[in-house]
Amino acid sequence: GVMTPEDAYVAALNTCFHMMFIWATERLKIQLVSYECEAEGHVVDLLDRTSSFEQTILRPKIKVKVESIGRVEKALEWARKYSLIANSIKPPILIEPTIESEP
Repeated sequence: GVMTPEDAYVAALNTCFHMMFIWATERLKIQLVSYECEAEGHVVDLLDRTSSFEQTILRPKIKVKVESIGRVEKALEWARKYSLIANSIKPPILIEPTIESEP
């Protein structure tokens, strides 16, 4: 399909968060095995026939080596804190991670 401005908005947030998460894993010496993230934006139509994002949800699926598992939440916090795009968005951003480890 054709990418819409709404798709670009959600993709920008997702990409920025992803890059900041990778940065945080490097700083925290996390042994990252894999990262993928679904992103979903919820739009509400307003009475004046305009629309606005109500919220955006990021669902990162993260796999790390078992010895790194305790630092993943901190990396997620840093990714959110230092994401320029996330900090520039007015509506709430929910982050719903799935974290797994392997030996």
